[in-house]
This record gives sequence, C-alpha cells and structure tokens, in this order.
Amino acid sequence: MALSRIWAAFIIIACIVAGAKFCFFPGQDEIFSRMFTGTSKDEFNYIAVGNPKRFTGDSLKAFEKKVENFGFRRKDKPEDCKFIIAEDVQADTVQRLLTKNNLLRVVDYGYILKRLHKPVDGVIATCKSAVDICIGLIGIMALFMGFMSIAEKAGGINLLSRITGPFFSRLFPGVPRNHPANGHMIMNFAANLLGLDNAATPFGIKAMESLQTLNPDKERASDAQVMFLCLHASGLTLIPVAIIAARAALRAATPTDIFIPCMIATFCATIAALIMVAIRQRINLLQPVILFWVLGVSAVIASLVVFIHSLSTLGVNLFSEKLSNGLILLIFLVIVLGGLYKKINIFDAFIEGAKGGFDTAVRIIPYLVGMLVAISLLRTSGTFDVIINAFKQGFALLGADTRFVDGLPTALIKPMSGSGARGMMIDTMKSSGVDSFAGRLSCILQGSSDTTFYVIAVYFGAINIKNTRYAIGTMLLADLVGIITSIILCYLFFGSSA
Repeated sequence: MALSRIWAAFIIIACIVAGAKFCFFPGQDEIFSRMFTGTSKDEFNYIAVGNPKRFTGDSLKAFEKKVENFGFRRKDKPEDCKFIIAEDVQADTVQRLLTKNNLLRVVDYGYILKRLHKPVDGVIATCKSAVDICIGLIGIMALFMGFMSIAEKAGGINLLSRITGPFFSRLFPGVPRNHPANGHMIMNFAANLLGLDNAATPFGIKAMESLQTLNPDKERASDAQVMFLCLHASGLTLIPVAIIAARAALRAATPTDIFIPCMIATFCATIAALIMVAIRQRINLLQPVILFWVLGVSAVIASLVVFIHSLSTLGVNLFSEKLSNGLILLIFLVIVLGGLYKKINIFDAFIEGAKGGFDTAVRIIPYLVGMLVAISLLRTSGTFDVIINAFKQGFALLGADTRFVDGLPTALIKPMSGSGARGMMIDTMKSSGVDSFAGRLSCILQGSSDTTFYVIAVYFGAINIKNTRYAIGTMLLADLVGIITSIILCYLFFGSSA
C-alpha cells in the first residue's frame, strides 16, 4: 500500500508543478510536451545569425558554450538544423536560409535563453528504457541463475548457509540456520561490496525468491525480506570505481580523494539501516555473534581501505578490476569443479536455472515501467529544481554555508535513478568544477547509497510482493543518514580547500 501511495504522489506532484509552471511562469509553454516526449540532444541543432550580445551580453562563442549543455548544437548547414537563432528574425540572411529549408523555426536569442532545459527522457522514452533494462537483464540473469542452480545441486549454497548460519540465524531469526537463502544473501552482499552490480541483482533476486518460500503471506513482505532488502539498498560498496573513473576522465587533481569519504558514508548508511530494522523487529544487535561478525567485517573493510588508499589512481582501478573480475571467474570455476565432484549433470542444471532467470527478468517489466515513468515525470516537470532552489534559499536566509546545496541534486535523484544520478554527478563536476566542493560532494553522495525505488520495483516485483510494510521508509531514512554523513565528511575532508 505504501508503494502505491508513493507512486500516486509522484505523479500528482509532478503534474501540479508542471501545471503551475505552465500557468504562472514565462517560457514554460512546452513543459507538457517535454514531460511526455522528452528532449534529446540531437533535437535542437541550430544555425546562428547575427550577434547575441544585446540579448545575452555574451559573444556568439560564449552563447554557443552556454547552450551546449542543454542540447543545442550549432551547425553550419540549414538542412541539418531545426532552429535559426537570429539577432533580427526578419533579416535577409534569415530569409535566404528559409528558402533552403522552409521547415526551420526562426527565433531570437532571448527566446532560447528562456527555454533552456537539460535534455531528458519523457514518458515514451522512459518506457522503452525500462524494457531495455529488463531485456539487458535477461542474459545476465540467465547466466548467474544457471550457475546458482549448479551450486545448489552441488551443495555449495548449503555450505555457505552453514558458515553464515550462526550470524544470519540471529539477524534473520525467521530463516532456518541451514536454509539456502543464507547462501544467496551472502553472495549478494559480497557482490555488492565489490561493486559487481551485474552479479548482485541475480543473487539478490534469488535470495528474495528463497525467502519467499518461507513467507506465509505471499503478498506481504516478511521480516527477513525487509531486513535483507534494507541492507542491500544501503549500497555498501568497497571501491567506487565508476566514480573514480569519472573524476579521472574530467582530470581531477586526485581522482581517488573521495574514496574514504564514500566508504565511510555508505558504511554509516548500512549500519543505520541495520539498527532501524533491528529496532522494528526487536532484534538484539548486542549479541556476541552479531558483534563478532559486524566488527570482523568492519576490520576487513578498514584494512582494505588502508591498502587501497596507498595505491595510485591507476593502481586502484587495476586492483578493483582484477579483484572483481577474478573473483567472479573463481566463483564460476569453483561451482563447476564442485558440480563435477558431486557428479551432477552440470549443463542440465545450468539450463534449468537459466530458464528461471529469463522468467524473472520478464516478470519485473511492468513494475519497472511504472516506477521509472513516475520518476521521469518528477524530473521533467522540474520538481527537483523547485526543491533544490527552496533548499538554497532557506539555508541562505539562515546565514548557513550553501555550498553543499549545489551537490544535492545527485542525492535527490539517486534513490530514483542510478543513471540519472550519475549524469547529475558528472554535470555538477562540469558546471562547478571537478575539484570544487559541490563536485566532490556529488561524488560522495553518488557512492553513499543505492537506487531505492529501483530496488523496490525490481526485487519486490520479482516475487509479486504488494505490501512492502516499512521497507521504503527505512530505506529512505538510511539514504538520509548517508546524505547527512556525506555532507559532514565533505566539510571535514574538503571544506577548507574546496
């Protein structure tokens, strides 16, 4: 029920904001079209005539650079363009260009400046993107679920369950100590920790399916499912390779300088999620076994942090690549060898599991389409911009430092769209500077949590859970902990230098 209300609220808020902009703000006459069809980077090619200085105060070169990030591309040939942007729309030069392409739209420089909107995907493109995501998952799901099937038949999952049983039996009291779900969950957590998104999703969905076999109410999330998904959505990742790579590509002075803040922020978000769910489920986290595991994992992570921090940017990337890819191949090798040792038909076992991966990927399509469309409407209606501006003005009135506000768009979009947040992070680094306070903060925020609503749609959608109970609220509160921690850490690490 909570998910249904949130989904409806997203759509209603987006439509209200769009309607208010259309009625009361100039230059918003295309907002409904943008929400439905979106704007693409190749849609607004233009040919320039005259000098924009009296409209913008900028030279033609400065104007060209200003509008480039909003999808406008200057061209030399009128047949390649949609717009003629002119100082005088009645000029003879404009009329001559129209004879070559009478479909061109003629506007002045001021018109364009009033309609600068970042290129976005509307409802139509978002529906296609959601299906593309699911189609892309089919092969990955089939691969990993096939190997998981071999591991189950060979007894590997049961072995993992026995190893983690003492810890998981206390953290997940409703799950029997040697149940396969324990093995599936530990595989998911390990993949998440190493940033193996392609592996984490199949392992996570398999864990949810295993937990569903113990769930007496198939439409209502069980305690174990809520605990697992909240820990998963907190996004504990050891090495934020994609963030470091983006900073290196934009020529940051030290691309890896956000590594430790990212690690601390995501760890705090994970602990916050664990504590909040434990309180709701009356789980005592001070039990010796739980403390031993939590402190043990913390010590391992701390050791790896110290080691990785001593490496160069190239060294971090090489270490991560070798560790991640090597571990996956090692898992595949161990599973195959285990299957041969147990004398099972490993190929038949693989095919049996792979079929389940295909079915699961197809089953989540409607859930993902519904959630991504609602998020798209929020983004294209400008709701995020309204929230950011309100934050900025509010903190300015209080006399507080507002540098952190420029990094917040990444945090607001991250629970809803991983690719959207990644794009916002890169845009912030480009506009504010890759080594600016806002640029670094956007990177830490990107690495501090997972895409909450995507996780909800995919994981609960895969097992047809309709009542998510308090899962969404807990995940969002954990995200908030990650955001606050990220801001504090950014001031501690970069407040004086950025």
